[in-house]
Amino acid sequence: MVSFSPTSVATAIVVAKTGILILGGLITLISYRAYRRTGASALQFLAIGFGVVTFGSLLGGVLDQLLHIELATSVLIESALTLVGFAVIFYSLYAE
Repeated sequence: MVSFSPTSVATAIVVAKTGILILGGLITLISYRAYRRTGASALQFLAIGFGVVTFGSLLGGVLDQLLHIELATSVLIESALTLVGFAVIFYSLYAE
């Protein structure tokens, strides 16, 4: 079994969360701009869904790395927000 040091794991988490924040933020921004341009409610829900998923990832990282909340708790909160975000994205696929 491969073992990683706590420092390398923490660094990898920060790098991954930063990438998720950047890409998720860009997808949210592009979806929002498309909504503003077209007025399509489906794009509004798409932007909200990606925003919730991105925020959940950010919040999970902040809880774990900065506030030192137990890892299981921060993963649970992040997963709950990801679930809500994906539900909103799913709804956006059926919105008129």
